[in-house]
Amino acid sequence: MIVTIFQYFAGFLMLLGSAFCLLAAVGILRLPDIYTRMHAASKAGTMGTGLLLTAIAFVAFDGAIILRAIAAFVFLLLTAPVAAHLLARAAFLTGHKPTEMTIINELDIKKLDK
Repeated sequence: MIVTIFQYFAGFLMLLGSAFCLLAAVGILRLPDIYTRMHAASKAGTMGTGLLLTAIAFVAFDGAIILRAIAAFVFLLLTAPVAAHLLARAAFLTGHKPTEMTIINELDIKKLDK
């Protein structure tokens, strides 16, 4: 009985995680510049992968697999935002301009001097 409930809940988490990963992929394809694309990939991709890893932890009745899934989720939560931030900063410093729709650009040195 409890195994069936865990399987249904894991299936729901897998569908939800897959939807977030699909949303991240669509965001990468549709958003206008590198900064917003990176934002979509880091936020929605992390959430989708985290939900998929949580689903794995729910269906695995092995402590080692559950521990690895949790460790991978924590590692992903700690590294994905930092990596996206560093890549966005490197893109800005190498000359990639944000889209014209960008209202606030806190890294723009010309505006900081005024």
